[in-house]
Amino acid sequence: MIYKKDANFPYPLLTNTSNSYDGCNFILDIGLNENTYDYIIQIDYDIESYFIKKLIEEDKARLVLVVQSKDNKFYNLKLGQNTISIPKNRISLIKGRTTIQLLIQSKEEINFKENNDLNPFYGSIKDQINVPKHSVLGFSNSVILDGTTSKPLDLFEKKLDPNLKSEVRIDLGSETIIINYKNEDYQFVDSQICSRLNNIYVYMGLQKALCRFVATYGQDGDEGVDLDEIDLPTEGLDMKLYNLMKSKMIKSVSLDNMDEVICSITDRIIDKYTSAVRGLYTNGN
Repeated sequence: MIYKKDANFPYPLLTNTSNSYDGCNFILDIGLNENTYDYIIQIDYDIESYFIKKLIEEDKARLVLVVQSKDNKFYNLKLGQNTISIPKNRISLIKGRTTIQLLIQSKEEINFKENNDLNPFYGSIKDQINVPKHSVLGFSNSVILDGTTSKPLDLFEKKLDPNLKSEVRIDLGSETIIINYKNEDYQFVDSQICSRLNNIYVYMGLQKALCRFVATYGQDGDEGVDLDEIDLPTEGLDMKLYNLMKSKMIKSVSLDNMDEVICSITDRIIDKYTSAVRGLYTNGN
């Protein structure tokens, strides 16, 4: 099954929202490719608990990929495995929406005496915590894939349009944020740090896209959008924004906290832009 909200367990659990572990997260990111016969799921995950990672390395726990489409399907992953192929005749990603999550399951009874990643609250009792075989030790964020999305990993597109009436124009497509440039020079193509200098346009694009997201999914009279309460987006771009915010543990988005949300989902994009500009200024002087 997919765990979408905190579940009650009789022992500490590693999740991105639980307080059981001290500063530890379990982050999952998914990419999707396909060929004639198979869907190829690209898996990128980060387990920040040394105790849990050691259990997997010692074969005392396993990683289980849960793919929820019309049915729940479970795939055991080997340590370090980052792709899995699923025959198209076994699962549908085209007509329906698919949710993917990574679980950690115990392969034997586990004692938490050596688990130094736990919240200090458990310090005096952790040697008494025994988790049975086949129990869930942790679960990642859930990632939602829409099989109809032709560009599941792309959020931005860049286009050149000499006929623009402004230097730059931001358009919102069905699946991407499109940055239109009147002149190629505005892309800083002759700079080795062009990607960081373009961050200011990325910020502009995210602002526009999130404004539309709030207007579309916010209820009349509400200050913003509670991501745990809304129906799953059907628009490709909105789905990508939703997944991105959920992966960064964003609970809600509104006009008031939009800048904070962008800072979180881009890992402080303005700071990177400012550092790039300062570097040019320093080198120029």
